[in-house]
Amino acid sequence: ESVTEFGHLIVDMWLGEFDSVSPEVFHSALEKRYPTFSRTTQQDAQEFLICVLNELHEAFKKVRARPYKARCVSNAGASGGSVSETPIITEFFEGQLTYNITCLKCKTTTCRPESFTVLSLPIPSKKSCSLQDCLKCFFQQDTLTRNNQIHCSQCGTKQDAAVRSTITKAPQTIIFHLKRFEWQGNDRRKLSANICYPLCGLDLSPYGSPLFRQEAEYSLCAVVNHAGSLDNGHYTAFCKHSVTKHWYSFDDTQITKISNSSVQTDRAYLLFY
Repeated sequence: ESVTEFGHLIVDMWLGEFDSVSPEVFHSALEKRYPTFSRTTQQDAQEFLICVLNELHEAFKKVRARPYKARCVSNAGASGGSVSETPIITEFFEGQLTYNITCLKCKTTTCRPESFTVLSLPIPSKKSCSLQDCLKCFFQQDTLTRNNQIHCSQCGTKQDAAVRSTITKAPQTIIFHLKRFEWQGNDRRKLSANICYPLCGLDLSPYGSPLFRQEAEYSLCAVVNHAGSLDNGHYTAFCKHSVTKHWYSFDDTQITKISNSSVQTDRAYLLFY
């Protein structure tokens, strides 16, 4: 039901018959399956995004598995090839990180791949920094010691290890979550640092494998902004029209065309490239 209503919402948006379109019916359908996201509560946009992507992913997998199975087998047989049935959410949004874990005693390295749809980036400065600074912080080598030691198969015991991650599969759309909410001891706080992010030419090649680097440049297509504090606030969005290439601000029912320079804001919370 929630996926059907999502489809209706997308159609209504692109028909352009109304000044604004409410996602109320879609939200109500989703709320039945995920009561946490009740309209009477304050919730996190990144958590809601992951919930929506997971819901769409599972539903599309079931739908694609039924009507296309027989047809794909016959088509594959006729052409002598195979048909790839990659779910659409996987195709558009799923990337892969590979963690290279090196035992600091015997230098044995193991590789562990892990899929992702959203990369949560730390913010290394309280005042201002760039998206590249956040990426460098995320991809810097880390050392596992004490309770975080790994069991080295070569040594046969727990050992300290160095860990470095690289992007080994490039998603068509990569989503960055800026970690503005953090715990400091028993206190929670919101980081209001101004993060400078490029509108085009984002180069991810320093963080990828040689195979990935061929497709390593990205352009910004949307931003989710958060205004407010930890426990309450207001979300708005900037989106780039895929046809006209103009930027628009979405603030509830208010949709406004904005300049490229207005897309840069210190309220950015999610970045879509």
